[in-house]
Amino acid sequence: MACSANKAPAVLVIGRSTINGVVVSRIVERAGLRARTALPELAAHVLETDLPSIVILDLPADDPAGSALFERLGAQRATHDRALPGVILLSATTDPTQVPTGAPVVDIVVARPITVDRLQPAIEAVRARNGDYG
Repeated sequence: MACSANKAPAVLVIGRSTINGVVVSRIVERAGLRARTALPELAAHVLETDLPSIVILDLPADDPAGSALFERLGAQRATHDRALPGVILLSATTDPTQVPTGAPVVDIVVARPITVDRLQPAIEAVRARNGDYG
């Protein structure tokens, strides 16, 4: 689903760190997309109202909100023919055995530290898979 200029942001950044949210949002904007940040506890509501095309999760593996968010994202993706939103997980590792439960909804894992060189190619890969909706 394309996001028009008047609609919600194309990318939703979910995390607890305000600083990381700003850094990730700037990288998203550098890729030519609009970004919005949300705390994990508010993310379910934002997912329903904004219908983002990409979600970037900045949560530790043991975050209690993580499993509920993975379930919500899985349900949302199941109703869309292109499996939207695309999901990028920011993690301490890219080791698949260390990815949190619910990871089947994750398209790409990007290892920390968060840098333009790591995150922007992941955003572009998800855009290429789902089409251009910026």
